[in-house]
Amino acid sequence: MTGGDGGRWGADRRGVLRAGAAVLLLGAAGCTSGGKQPVAAAGSGVTPAAPTSPTSADTPTATPLPRPALWEPGASEIQPDVKRRAVELVAALGAWPPGGQGLEAARARVAALGLPPALADRAGPLAPAAAEASLEVVVAQYGGILADSASVLVVCRQWTRGPDGSVAEGGTTVDVRLSRAEPRWTVTALNPGVAGPAAASPSPAVARVLAEPRIELPPEAAADLRGGTVHDSALEAMLRLAGPYALSVSVVRTGHPLDVFGTTRPSDHPLGRAFDVWRIDGMAVVDPATPRQLVESFMRDAAAAGSYNVGGPVAIPGAGNRFFTDDTHHDHCHVGFDH
Repeated sequence: MTGGDGGRWGADRRGVLRAGAAVLLLGAAGCTSGGKQPVAAAGSGVTPAAPTSPTSADTPTATPLPRPALWEPGASEIQPDVKRRAVELVAALGAWPPGGQGLEAARARVAALGLPPALADRAGPLAPAAAEASLEVVVAQYGGILADSASVLVVCRQWTRGPDGSVAEGGTTVDVRLSRAEPRWTVTALNPGVAGPAAASPSPAVARVLAEPRIELPPEAAADLRGGTVHDSALEAMLRLAGPYALSVSVVRTGHPLDVFGTTRPSDHPLGRAFDVWRIDGMAVVDPATPRQLVESFMRDAAAAGSYNVGGPVAIPGAGNRFFTDDTHHDHCHVGFDH
């Protein structure tokens, strides 16, 4: 099963990538809201008021966008530079300073990484029309890792500034495909997730999951739930697991490869029958400091919650075919359902 997390640990318990934001001055000093000094009507005999000195009220300042720090893979990652390469591309496409918007500017940023500029043409929702944008990488997890190819799922939050200076918050999950090359792996394709619209009548379990403080969902995963595309079996398992554990979910449906990476076997994720957890009780699954007994306990409890297919970094002996481990799942736990 594909999917997963790559996570940074240490002082910042979340891996994040931040693009810079700038403070914009809206309006010229000494101007009124209309941009002009008041003028008396001709022949009125009224002397126009003298211009006043500019004040802070005359020169409104745009709210700075968040400035997340650069996400970095930990030392225990399998092929850490593969994830770093994917994150660099997503950062180049999803964040820009004022004046850096537009396809040509994005192509130039991608080319500066030594990657094909045409990748910018596939940015989709990662590059909305906005004067400025900043990006946080919540986590970068493997969708699959083989000897010469990989899928990295880059889970993002994004802030964009509109023409009126307002700030909108969103995010997406990008499936970045890479192949081995020298001196660094190269990106061959990217597929930003596009979640569907909210459902008119989602399952009651959706509201319960969204309201549960012990379940952390990134933007794309939350949109999956609101869209009504996630089976109740997965939702009820999340709620059950949120009793003994605090869960940080990385991927549910949108943004995940359609097939189990390296095979033609359909993944349970696009069917809305699986979710990945990259952090348990605030500790990244990939972090060797995270107790293995905690991860094993979580995996066993996921099976008890109804999952027929539980993957993770821990090999559980004598468990039959219900549990599995491989390189792809060294950085997250996969919880899948067959209905």
